[in-house]
Amino acid sequence: MPRVTIRDVAERAGVSMATVSRVLTGNYPVPHTTRAKVLRAARALDYVANPHARALVGAGRKTVAVVLRQVTSPFYAHVAEGVEAEASAHGWLCMVGTTGGDPQRELDFVQLMREEGTRVVILVGGVVEDDAYRQRIARYAHALDAAGARLVLCGRPSPDPELPVQVVMFDNEAGAHAMTGHLLSAGHRRIVFLGGLPGNTALDARVRGYRAALAEHGLPPEVGHVVNCGLGRAAGRRAMAELLARRRDFTAVFAGDDMVAAGALRAIAEAGLRVPDDISVAGYNDIPLAEDFNPSLTTVRTPAEELGRAGMRLALRGPDGAPLVLGSHIVVRDSVAAPRRPADDEPRTR
Repeated sequence: MPRVTIRDVAERAGVSMATVSRVLTGNYPVPHTTRAKVLRAARALDYVANPHARALVGAGRKTVAVVLRQVTSPFYAHVAEGVEAEASAHGWLCMVGTTGGDPQRELDFVQLMREEGTRVVILVGGVVEDDAYRQRIARYAHALDAAGARLVLCGRPSPDPELPVQVVMFDNEAGAHAMTGHLLSAGHRRIVFLGGLPGNTALDARVRGYRAALAEHGLPPEVGHVVNCGLGRAAGRRAMAELLARRRDFTAVFAGDDMVAAGALRAIAEAGLRVPDDISVAGYNDIPLAEDFNPSLTTVRTPAEELGRAGMRLALRGPDGAPLVLGSHIVVRDSVAAPRRPADDEPRTR
């Protein structure tokens, strides 16, 4: 993609290059109408100042922007902390922006960072990979690359291997496979996956791992039951309560993440049942509070802070075609036990 230059902006606005420079740097007074004309031309051409040229005049700092869905999630907070720690160790400044899951907010933030000469933008977390998302990422990647900046996808794959992006993620499928295997080894055969979100890159991989483990243990496909409630404590509590109102023939719940598990634990207690005596519960991510749940949560540990550090290290190293995949492992605590009734009993309700 050819870089739009200050000359292009000047020609479109019908002013001199010196005038464009004065408007964009803000160092000199410019008539309001002229300023508006230049800014309209710059936006229309998607112009961004060359960050290397800005650095020569002292304006460019080594900055990295981390874009998260939310900072209240322990997982996202730890990823951001990892990016900041690695950036600080190399003399970089780190900025954090949140989107609330709104694509327009993400677009606005990425564009702002590009205009400000940010050298690295890191997008964190799984997403629903639809056509709109694929088009958006392609736009980010090419625009940042044209501006001399880098895009890192942290916790999600690239929608196109040809895009100028760097990728670091967990092996979500392997982690879910291992946890489902752990539940099966404890004697469970009716295991519900609570927290699916069709199209979400991270959760789809976890569902694949869950189903693969069931199949490897000789269980028919219909045994697998996925509740598509998304993520979050409130979603887990609501979905678990609704499930318990309909059926109680399952003996274990594998939650899509630890916050869903927290909600499930609450709903199970409110239904007058006990974990793990009546129902075993497992989670994913091993957030710090998981050890303090009642009972303490068996979960898959994903090193969230290392994910952030690795994303920053990839950006510092420069372009690298191969995605970096981090491992995970099971942390066994008190929320999983053998089912009280034999695994081959006929399903029954209480």
